[in-house]
Amino acid sequence: MNKNFTLTFILLTAAQMILSNFFHFTPYIMLTILPVMVLNIPTKVDTVPAMLIAFATGLAVDIFAEGTLGINALSLVPVALLRRPLIGIMFGSEPFEHGESVTTRKYGLPRVFVEILLAELLFLAIYVTADCAGTRPLWFIGARIGLSALCSTVVSMFVVNLLTYDTRR
Repeated sequence: MNKNFTLTFILLTAAQMILSNFFHFTPYIMLTILPVMVLNIPTKVDTVPAMLIAFATGLAVDIFAEGTLGINALSLVPVALLRRPLIGIMFGSEPFEHGESVTTRKYGLPRVFVEILLAELLFLAIYVTADCAGTRPLWFIGARIGLSALCSTVVSMFVVNLLTYDTRR
């Protein structure tokens, strides 16, 4: 990983901490950019190191922003585990063969939007289920997952190209 990616990743982790601490609009909406950050880890990085990066990032957000220790780490590691299959399903093997990142410029806004939405849904399904375990009704859990995924995906669309390096810039 290059220095620009690492610095941007750390700054976006700090931005997620700010989102988690100060932007609680309703109990139904939780904004998170963590899944898109994990999806944009360079394709040269294998699954296990990506899972370790995801765990460390989730734990850092848990320590400095959230009240429940380990909930972001618990939810982010499966996103890192399924990162390669998700990119493979949406974009084929091309990003891995060429060692390039997924950008909206190359693959188009609709495909990247669906990829981010799927990652957000996976992350939020685990997060909300663990957070509300046995204390909230099913309709609340479903509404929180759906609304949070939609809002977080829209916010993540602004973040998706920050972590990618495009040689045509």
